[in-house]
Amino acid sequence: MELKNKKLTEDEFFSLRKEVLTHWPTGQEVDLQDAVDYLKKVPAEKNFALKLRKAKEEGLTLAQPRAGVALIEEHIALLKYLEDEGGADLLPSTIDSYTRQNRYPECQIGIDESMKAGRSLLNGFPAVNHGVKGCRQVYEAIRNPIQARHGTPDARLLSEIIHASGWTSNEGGGISYNIPYAKSVSMEKTIRDWQYCDRLVGFYNEQGIELNREPFGPLTGTLVPPSISNTVAILEALLAAEQGVTNLTVGYGQCGNLIQDIAAIRALEEQTREYLDHFGYPQVFITTVFHQWMGGFPADEAKAFGVISVGAATAALAGATKVIVKTPHEALGIPTKEANAQGIRDTIMTLNLLKGQRMPMSPELAKEIQIIKAETRCMLQSVLEVGKGDFARGTVEAFKLGIIDVPFAPSKYNAGKMMPARDNQGAVRYLMTGNIPFTQDIIDFNKEKLMERGKFENREVTFQMTVDDIFAVGKGNLIGRPEGDKK
Repeated sequence: MELKNKKLTEDEFFSLRKEVLTHWPTGQEVDLQDAVDYLKKVPAEKNFALKLRKAKEEGLTLAQPRAGVALIEEHIALLKYLEDEGGADLLPSTIDSYTRQNRYPECQIGIDESMKAGRSLLNGFPAVNHGVKGCRQVYEAIRNPIQARHGTPDARLLSEIIHASGWTSNEGGGISYNIPYAKSVSMEKTIRDWQYCDRLVGFYNEQGIELNREPFGPLTGTLVPPSISNTVAILEALLAAEQGVTNLTVGYGQCGNLIQDIAAIRALEEQTREYLDHFGYPQVFITTVFHQWMGGFPADEAKAFGVISVGAATAALAGATKVIVKTPHEALGIPTKEANAQGIRDTIMTLNLLKGQRMPMSPELAKEIQIIKAETRCMLQSVLEVGKGDFARGTVEAFKLGIIDVPFAPSKYNAGKMMPARDNQGAVRYLMTGNIPFTQDIIDFNKEKLMERGKFENREVTFQMTVDDIFAVGKGNLIGRPEGDKK
């Protein structure tokens, strides 16, 4: 069947469902009518979609951590700690790596070994193996809305189980949970599989149940130019909307330049609205999420808190609806619950101090919004052209041709010809554009910005800048200046 951005019919959806629910025995626990009845009883304060609506209406930025361990009771204890001691507004369940790769037998071994060891030997919560019964235990034990956060190219069974369990939000998409996470999974497959996940949300929506969907904004989390991540977010929003999703959170990962980061969130929200309206989805409610720094962190806790605080401040000043919180242990591995709670409290304190404040428009901010929108428009227009009017087909072709190109992605379906670097103010620019179809004025703008840095640092504009920038924050700076440069 040819891939198209077309809503799955009920017959197509239910035919696929029969096969999806056989992937692991817990799939048989999913009773759709029971799930509808259960979700209808979810109170508004525990519904992710409704809490985001309320936050946007009130101009608030909500704080959400990442967290997940192998065993149900320990996972509940972790989440309760984060809402009680950390003050989290929204809760996650970060899913383990075996589940992300649909390796459920190995996941079960991890659960069994974790029980013997008395501690989690998985790097997240194995929701599929715990099934509807286990996931409902988690939902019923907490006060706040809960979301599955993972990185799963094929999340169909996972989506069935978490939604049937009262989890009212699911992160990911056919692009953002493939290109940065997988090496050999085709774009056709992940787009089809995520059409299923979105159609499931659309089905619940038809039953009067509003669920939230969130494309993963940061992608590889390393020097991703805003127009790349914004293009992916808008495409995933369009694909989700066609399947019936009406509550979407589009996201962006902090790059570090305050003006560029704020411009990116504002451009993203405005262009997502523009494209959804233009292509016939005016009913979709849009919120935004700002991800705190996704790159290397300083090992020193005090310095790490500085990185977290700047991320929180940027989210507030940009007017993002929520912020994904980092911890002071990012450089050390999986954080303790205490460190996780500290990161949330740091973030909430910063958000409270900046409540009601927004970065005012300025010539610099307006220019940055303009350039991000122009770059994004170039890519989206080309996607539409190569897809002959279809965004699903166009996305596949666009990655084949390098029209969209994510830096440092492991996927063999990503061209890998584009290369970013920071300019002299720390904004992420295009060092090499590869096959991205930018206009000459956009190419010249990026070149000029990087030449300014080269002149300041008295060196050639080369890939060495990129390398230096990747390690800079871990060393205490945003821009990777040459060693010994005290400027």
